[in-house]
Amino acid sequence: MSGKRPVKVLHVIHSLGVGGVETWLMEVLRHWSHTGAGHMDFLLTSGTRDVFDEEAAALGAGLHYLPYGRSHLVQFTTGLRSLLRRGAYDAIHDHADYAAGWHFLLGSGALPPVRVAHVHNPWLHIQANYATSPARRLTAATGKRLVNGLASHVCGTSSDILGCYGFVPTQDGRPIVETLHCGFAVDRFSGPREDDRERVLDEFGWPPETRLVLYAGRLDHMLEEHHPTNHKNTWLALNIVRDAAGRDPSLRMVMAGDGASRKQLQQKVADWGLADRIRLPGLRHDMPALMRAADALLFPSAQEGLGMAAVEAQAAGLPVVASQAVPKEAVVVPELFEAVPLDATRERWADVLLAAATQPRITPERCRAAMKSSPFTIAHSANRLEAIYRGSGR
Repeated sequence: MSGKRPVKVLHVIHSLGVGGVETWLMEVLRHWSHTGAGHMDFLLTSGTRDVFDEEAAALGAGLHYLPYGRSHLVQFTTGLRSLLRRGAYDAIHDHADYAAGWHFLLGSGALPPVRVAHVHNPWLHIQANYATSPARRLTAATGKRLVNGLASHVCGTSSDILGCYGFVPTQDGRPIVETLHCGFAVDRFSGPREDDRERVLDEFGWPPETRLVLYAGRLDHMLEEHHPTNHKNTWLALNIVRDAAGRDPSLRMVMAGDGASRKQLQQKVADWGLADRIRLPGLRHDMPALMRAADALLFPSAQEGLGMAAVEAQAAGLPVVASQAVPKEAVVVPELFEAVPLDATRERWADVLLAAATQPRITPERCRAAMKSSPFTIAHSANRLEAIYRGSGR
């Protein structure tokens, strides 16, 4: 236990669903429940419960459901200001990119001294909003000015995403702008793979000689390659595996994730005659085991805040085939990471994927050593957060 008083922070986030930032915050919460270094509460702007709520509450977090939007503005403002005054927080940490500026404005006069605005999400979603609505463009631009005026810190999950949002890293002046990587418990991913592989192949009824490709992430709405609103490039990933499966009869795929397009994607797979080789099981809570069981992770994202699935895969010793749009900061074990141009042909993608799926695995010890000297360990990440919240972030 730390000898210091636990730092107290209010996180403002849409919900505690299954996503990169939510998973990271839960890892920090679990870590601090053991070390006693900090206390976390959550203001959930969706106003609804989600996957991690029950665990967060059991770990001591206060959960406050305050819907944010035009029709809820008065209630949100009143609730936020009351919460800030009662909570005696050392810091507020807002994960809503430019909207954080509006939240800070509504909380003016009751805000703690440390005010962190964090950008996680791909810029392409903001860009799409800009293209379709002048009002959204103005709202975002004003939000950015408010962040610059009211935040003490602006953090991004990578230097690339900070640049996309127009923030330049600096430790001089205010706000301080810096990269802050998400962290995770590396040991959950690192280890022998034999038992996990046998269990996963048995679950899907696949033979031992299977070459297993894993996709992990939300499923895009549009069944179109390189659609401007597609983040994860789900449709491209599916078509890459379709091509690769035509060349290698041992190739199989698990597409772990959910979204409105899942049933459509399942129908397409069935139409191709590949329903026994490509499975879309929805959300999974056994990702470390799936990564140890698989032979390659396919990660052809159009853009990423960082791409934590790719980092976790390396911790599990799983080769990664990613797009060159994934920030280079996600490369921790270089021999496990192959970057392909986004505009490469499907044939090129399939070539690289098949080569990755047949390469020998490196040792868990090599992966563990690389990860534990990286900024992605949960101890490093949690300690960095604590330093920022205590006002020693410079």
